[in-house]
Amino acid sequence: MVEFISFGSGSSGNCYYFRKGDDSFVIDMGIGIRRFKNYCRMYGISLSKIQAVFLTHDHTDHSLAAGAFSQELGVPVYTSDLVHKGIVRNYHVRKKIKPEHTKVLEQGGSIRVGDFTITSFNVPHDSAQNNGYFISTSCGFNFCLCTDVGHVTTEMETFIQRAQYLVIEANYDLAMLLTGSYPGFLKTRIMGPNGHLCNDETAQALLNFASDYCKKVWLCHLSEENNRPQHALDAVLHAFRKAGREDFFQNCTLEALPRTEPTNFFSLAE
Repeated sequence: MVEFISFGSGSSGNCYYFRKGDDSFVIDMGIGIRRFKNYCRMYGISLSKIQAVFLTHDHTDHSLAAGAFSQELGVPVYTSDLVHKGIVRNYHVRKKIKPEHTKVLEQGGSIRVGDFTITSFNVPHDSAQNNGYFISTSCGFNFCLCTDVGHVTTEMETFIQRAQYLVIEANYDLAMLLTGSYPGFLKTRIMGPNGHLCNDETAQALLNFASDYCKKVWLCHLSEENNRPQHALDAVLHAFRKAGREDFFQNCTLEALPRTEPTNFFSLAE
């Protein structure tokens, strides 16, 4: 079994933990280091067994504690060179990743962490660069994570089609954003091709590209002000009902990840 837990998913901080036996790693370290360590104590996670951190991009809600964590535990931090450079420039990240912990994984590249193989691919967003990750094991298990998605690319489609387990962004409800209090320039940025996916765009991507092979979908990075978990879930379910594909969710479960609280462990069959 592969175990997965979300420690936070949203603008207040993103962090995802994966474990198989003695092998474990984290994608994104956007929550505070104290909060992360407290969660590890709560869930019986051994900090010393975390072998690597992978970062999607340089925005603070994804990279805040990467430097502090890597310095304290000597853990390597993998991401593309452009993201590493973006973190150096990000003044909100006070503790930087030291050179000895800075490891480059360019898009299209793969690296092994124990029995896990982690492959990086491009996800469009208005950061220095943004990486999605496709995770596989020797037993045929695979897991795809795409967050902060401006639009769905052809490359992303191929990874979504292959995914047994999928984390994908559903950031905002379009009507809530348009009628909400955000200034016009921010609404334009969010809706732009390098911003975020709305619920309906995520629903369409799942309808078009998720395969019958998929066992579970988690909707991530929901906006606190411009979305609600039920809105996001309903948008996906409505799209599948409208297309006459309600049976998709007989074999695949759908869930929205909480923004600021950890989930329980998900035990995922290989």
